[in-house]
Amino acid sequence: AEYMGVFVDMVDKVKSTGANLVICQWGFDDEANHLLLSKELPAVRWVGGPEIELIAIATGGRIVPRFEEITTQKLGKAGSVRELCFGTTNDRMIVIEECHNSKAVTLFIRGGSKMAVDESKRSIHDALCVVRNLVRDSRVCYGGGAAELSCSIVVSNEADRVHTMEQYAMRAFSEALEAIPMALAENSGLTPVDTVTELKARQVTEKNPRLGVDCMGAGTNDMREQHVLETLSSKKAQIMLAVQLCKMILKIDDIRVANEQ
Repeated sequence: AEYMGVFVDMVDKVKSTGANLVICQWGFDDEANHLLLSKELPAVRWVGGPEIELIAIATGGRIVPRFEEITTQKLGKAGSVRELCFGTTNDRMIVIEECHNSKAVTLFIRGGSKMAVDESKRSIHDALCVVRNLVRDSRVCYGGGAAELSCSIVVSNEADRVHTMEQYAMRAFSEALEAIPMALAENSGLTPVDTVTELKARQVTEKNPRLGVDCMGAGTNDMREQHVLETLSSKKAQIMLAVQLCKMILKIDDIRVANEQ
């Protein structure tokens, strides 16, 4: 009876604030659950720590560690809370919609196998990283190998003006930049050498640095018309990473094999 009185007092404090749903990180026994239902106050228990923090952000509520601290100002707001049942195993999930903070969004991924789900998660993560890079730096460059070909032409022209041994390093760097459009052309079923040679010639004659590999067969090599763009920050990071790797390899002056006598 003593514990029941404590439960009643706790539920009354929550009910007096105007709350109509309780979300708890920890569990509570069946007596407390029955008391909550009798007071028309449904509850969700065993909600993980990260999840309950995200719910608080989405609904605009505050996490209350003790019943004595609960107030109306700390309550969150949501349009609807419902339970979904899906899959052949009748998995259940609670969905909170029309939240106070509409910027908080949850992506629910389903697939026929774990591999398909993991691949979808990777694709979504890559897309979110692109958006993050654009927020940090809004500058973009054209994809389809157009940026690499344009840089290759510029570096090759600069190499012609250098009369020292450095010109060979510059020409090698220019040729290395063509690896990306070469790979794109090969993966698209095109002739790599002919495609890259034609694109380089067109970029020079037409003075159009937007020309890249038409991987989708759209009928045009202008990446602006195909809306194929890449973030400038990621493109710079790719080239710098390749340069650092080459520098690291060039610093190696000897190799030891495990079975070498």
